[in-house]
Amino acid sequence: MNIEIGDYPKNAKKAVRFFWRKKREAQKKKQEKGTSDQGQRGGATGGKNLDGFVDLITDIIKKSSSQPLTVCTSTKEITLPGYFRSSKRWDIVVIDQNGRMLAAIELKSLGGPSYGNNANNRCEEAIGNAVDFRTAQREGAFGEGTSSFLGYLILVEDDDKSSAPPKNPTKSPHFDNDPIFEGASYQKRMAILCDRLVQEELYDAAIAIAAKDDGGKSGTFKDLSEASSLKKFLLKVAAHIATETEVDDSRENST
Repeated sequence: MNIEIGDYPKNAKKAVRFFWRKKREAQKKKQEKGTSDQGQRGGATGGKNLDGFVDLITDIIKKSSSQPLTVCTSTKEITLPGYFRSSKRWDIVVIDQNGRMLAAIELKSLGGPSYGNNANNRCEEAIGNAVDFRTAQREGAFGEGTSSFLGYLILVEDDDKSSAPPKNPTKSPHFDNDPIFEGASYQKRMAILCDRLVQEELYDAAIAIAAKDDGGKSGTFKDLSEASSLKKFLLKVAAHIATETEVDDSRENST
């Protein structure tokens, strides 16, 4: 079994630099057009800002496989059937040479200046997408006998608003909130989200990282969860691909 993630810190920094440069470019285009960019939405939706991470993960997937794979990243190739809805576009979809689906991975970001609603939206998306995927898989949407890896990565902007506890956190008037969220910043909340997504077996690996917006100069980032890290996330992806392709090889050799 070949598990290889290469010089991932160097490649991850490159991906972070790409993210901030693309975000700045998108914001600049919005300003040049003279359109309003409420909440800096242009930087979040203009183009595929996380393509650097797509390249990083894709490279690791290909190097981990002992057989040819189809790693889908283009818009026309990344749509998968759902259960509660017709279909869903992922960021990376991996199919083996026998047509088995091996992995689906979602990449997201969370930035300022408005974090409250955006953070809740990210939570709802991540949970809903996983439930839809897992149910579709159970019902045979991806073929029989598939063992699909489901991954989630979110990059959080590291600034004063995301690193400090919210000034007026929303609380239930009827019941006590989970104590784990008491005084938790939005960075911490995303870490809790990812830890619990894996704990509840919605995702095989989920990771939150944070990076400061320096215009794409340093590429510095940090892991937000003590239970997981970008390295562990990449190792889990690589191990799954290596295991599944190795099993396939052994089946072919036995026939």
